[in-house]
This record gives sequence, structure tokens and C-alpha cells, in this order.
Amino acid sequence: MKILIVGNMGYVGPAVVRELALRHPSATLHGYDTAYFAHCLTGAELLPERYLDQQFMGDVRDIPANFFKGYTAVVQLAAISNDPMGDRFAAVTDEVNQQATVSIAKAAAQAGVENFVFASSCSIYGVALGAPRSELDPVAPVTAYACSKIAAEEALASIAGDMVITSLRFATACGMSERLRLDLVLNDFVAGALSQQHISVLSDGSPWRPLIDVSDMARAVDWAVQRKPENGGRILNINTGSNARNHQVRDLATAVAKAVPGTTLSINTQAPADSRSYQVDFSLFAKLAPEHQPQMTLLDSIRGLINGLKSMEFSDAQFRASRYMRLHALQAHIAAGRLSESLRWQRCDAVTPSALPVTTHVNLEA
Repeated sequence: MKILIVGNMGYVGPAVVRELALRHPSATLHGYDTAYFAHCLTGAELLPERYLDQQFMGDVRDIPANFFKGYTAVVQLAAISNDPMGDRFAAVTDEVNQQATVSIAKAAAQAGVENFVFASSCSIYGVALGAPRSELDPVAPVTAYACSKIAAEEALASIAGDMVITSLRFATACGMSERLRLDLVLNDFVAGALSQQHISVLSDGSPWRPLIDVSDMARAVDWAVQRKPENGGRILNINTGSNARNHQVRDLATAVAKAVPGTTLSINTQAPADSRSYQVDFSLFAKLAPEHQPQMTLLDSIRGLINGLKSMEFSDAQFRASRYMRLHALQAHIAAGRLSESLRWQRCDAVTPSALPVTTHVNLEA
């Protein structure tokens, strides 16, 4: 196997690279990333890229069409990855999450790649009251981020040929990572409990969120890079998570407060209805991927975050204005003149040597 992970230097990528390296020790693993968040390491003693045979640096919107020749599988993780970033950079969200994804997939199909894996999202279900949503239910995206994901899925479904395409509709990510994000609901609660001894729920706590730990996301990617067309069809859009991990936000906050003694909790019971609330049915994933089911419980994810943040000696009560919030990381690059408003690197010293992983960097134009 020869696998390319596009967007490997984000929050989920380190877990995916590690999982694939451990499961397939004889495989060749390459990474490709724009390096927006290369410097956002969170207490990692060794760089996450140590498992790769080669790391390529470049804008995912500009990968040459002939780059994919020889790869067995391509995993597309690169994205403008949440609603605040999607709102702030709507045009780039469409360019990266939809247009680049489809361009990469088409080039991969032309190059003879066997499996293409796209990191989609359950947020495409939007406000979905009532029973948990299955893959057969209508989607109702309400944000630029969610719209870009479903648009990419629809375009991927039209790609002809033999390449097996799997769109993993991930539940909301959570858990510890070498490049931690704190702009995720469970991660935010744990960070607040540790740094402020307080958790503030901005909604009334009633919205539903399905969660999946990054380590379990990696397990799902491992399944998808090997999936055969007889197991779900050549084109498959699949909810990826566990029925046991559909939670209401107030229950998440309560669980974190209990795990961090001394934490107080406030819930805004007067808040207007949240624009996203959905339960998701993951039965199809349980049926098709029985050996790759999520292993992490809610308490496992909480404990992993607590241990990881404590090992970093985390105590930043102002973490919501830090680089651990992806929007703030991008805005800091722009303010320093490193990135343009279109999120293109502007200076040759845009990312300092100390911020980049010590891996092989290749000029793709050479």
C-alpha cells in the first residue's frame, strides 16, 4: 500500500498517520499539507510526522494533477474545518472543502488510485428534530462548512471509473491530539474546567451532538482505505460514529464537571434555539465496519483530554483567544502578513523553520 494523507498536519491527521503506520507497517505513507497549523503542537515530545516516509508542503488547491500516480489510496482531511472559519472565509471554504476535494478525487481516479476517502461531517443534517438521522434521510446544512461538505459528496458521487469513494460523515470530533483544537464542544468544556474551574454552556444545553474521538476517526479511515466495492458499493456516504455517543450538550458539560472536581457549571436556559441539533444513526457503519468500531467512551475522551492538558501544564484561562482556536491561528497569520485574506502564503518566511516538522520538503514545481 502507498497512501497519501492530504491535510495531515491538523487536528485529526496525527491520529490517522499513527493508526495507518501501526496497522500497515510495510505501507508507504506520505503527507501533504499547507502548514497553517504546523506550529500548533500541543505537548508532543516527538513530531506526529515521524511516522511518514515523506512530507510534502503545498496548498491543497494547487496539487498537480499528475501528483497522484502510484498511490493506492488518498485520504482527504484538508478543510476549513468549522463554522466560525467557514463564516469568516466563505469563499475559501468552498475552494478547499468542495472544489479542491473534487479536483483531487478526479485526478486520483485518473491516476488509478484504488480508494479515495473524504472526511465529511454529520453537520450536514443541520437542525434535525426527532429520530436519529440515517443516510437515507434528507440533509439540511445551515452553515457554509456543512454546505461545502454535502456539495463535495454530491460531486464525488458523479466521478466515473473504478475508484472506491468513501465519504465518512464524522460525528463531532473530540479528544486529545498532538495538534489539539479547543474550538470543539467537549474539548472546550475540559479546557474551561481545568483553566477556570468553570464551564459555561452558551445554549440551553438541550441540543444533541454525536461525538467521536480522534483515535476512533483514525480507525474508520483505516477501514475506508481498504474498503471493497462489494462492502457498501463503489460510492458510499456513511455516518461514522457510534449510537452510544449521541449526547445532549448539558450532559457533556455535566460529565466534564464531574471528572474535574471543583468545577462549577452554568447553563444559559434563556438562550435561543441552537442552529444545530441532531442525533445520528450509525447502524450502517456498525454493519459494514464491525472490526473498526469506535472504542473510546465519553469518559475515555474526557480523561484523555484531562491527562493531555495537564501534561502540557495547561492553565490558560484565555484559551479562546489562543492558537488552539483554529480561527485565531489563521487570523494571527493574516495580522502578521503571512497569509492573505484568501489564505495564501504571502512571504517566504511565512512559516519559520522552528514551526515546520523536520521531514522532507519537496518543490512540486521542480
